Amino acid sequence: MTALPDWMIPPRPEGWFAEDLDRLPEAPRHTELIDGALVFMMSPQRSWHGRVINALLFRLTEQAPESFEVEREMTIQLDERNRPEPDLLVTTAPYLPDRTWYAASDVQLVVEVVSPESAHRDRTVKLRKYAQAGIAHYWCVEDEDGAPVVHVYELDQPTGVYAPAGIFRHALQRELPFEIGLDLDKLVPRKGV
Repeated sequence: MTALPDWMIPPRPEGWFAEDLDRLPEAPRHTELIDGALVFMMSPQRSWHGRVINALLFRLTEQAPESFEVEREMTIQLDERNRPEPDLLVTTAPYLPDRTWYAASDVQLVVEVVSPESAHRDRTVKLRKYAQAGIAHYWCVEDEDGAPVVHVYELDQPTGVYAPAGIFRHALQRELPFEIGLDLDKLVPRKGV
């Protein structure tokens, strides 16, 4: 039996808390905290996944008004036991070079690009947790035969849950959190080209 490295042992009997992530320099990159448990992204990233994230980062950044920042792979503190790391987020918080996380109250949009190992978390767990934290907009980007398809959700304030706001193929046009227009067909190269 192999012993766990010291850094993997929770600092208290209740497990991990959001602030603990900043004290784990040995943890693998892209470590998240979900319900007090560390979640590691260990499998290799597919080229499709990386290309979609890069293209969305570029296009959202160029369309965002000055009062918004677009960040890649930064954690969001949802509560004391949850600090997930979405693929992209749009925030009204100012850029701070030493920032390691954002408060949920400053996040306007979360984008998760679904991969096989994150599919369940992205489609169910994170969908529920981002809504409970009050984040107004959530996009879940799926791979449909090599083409990105964006499932858009908006927070229904009276119920505190996300309501589907559309499934977008080929093009996406949204007014919130700011005016966004995307040609989804240009996010990744076509197969065989």
